[in-house]
Amino acid sequence: MTYFPAKLLAGYRNFMGGRYSDERERYRGLAETGQKPHTLLVACCDSRAAPETIFDCGPGELFVVRNIANMVPPYEPDSQLHGTSAALEYAIQVLQIRDIVVMGHGRCGGIQAALDPELEPLSPGDFIGKWIGLVKPAAEQIQSNDLMTATERQTALERVSIRNSIGNLATFPFIRALTEKGELAVHGAWFDISSGELWVMNEKGDFIRPDMETEQAPAEPALTPAP
Repeated sequence: MTYFPAKLLAGYRNFMGGRYSDERERYRGLAETGQKPHTLLVACCDSRAAPETIFDCGPGELFVVRNIANMVPPYEPDSQLHGTSAALEYAIQVLQIRDIVVMGHGRCGGIQAALDPELEPLSPGDFIGKWIGLVKPAAEQIQSNDLMTATERQTALERVSIRNSIGNLATFPFIRALTEKGELAVHGAWFDISSGELWVMNEKGDFIRPDMETEQAPAEPALTPAP
């Protein structure tokens, strides 16, 4: 048996002496009453884009689903194992969360892999290859655009993938039913690791910068179009 990572134990000691000590009552309340997160957030496994950090959320506020390239598969009720679909089902049906955010990010390794036509499987199972196949049709179209740089193609697919996942969310009957009744809202977002900028998707599917000068966004916020 190997030793538990020392860095994690050191972090845990800091947590117990800091955040847990400051929020002891919140944690005890969550343990007694259960969780009631306000938002379901589908994010990437990338260690540089942690939703709780980006949105400054405490324990019990976000129900986070993380996978390679923050993708949502289509609704497929078959005999296969569907971790992301199971999390969606629990968040909406049991926790009754009524806001879903699909958040992508810049420099995503999964998206970069989807754009690589010479990518070789990392294992016989080719789990990554099969997973990023969800965006292969879009990747093939973007790959052929010689007017874009490699960085531009990657950013484009990162954002197209978010729209693709939002489209797949609509294939889940329990999500579609609630959105059609106006009882569930689905949002898209893209986070730039390098600059810390957050871009949000509007009703047309364009990514825009929200006006961060106001404490609460007005009905018609001032927005900066994405390049």
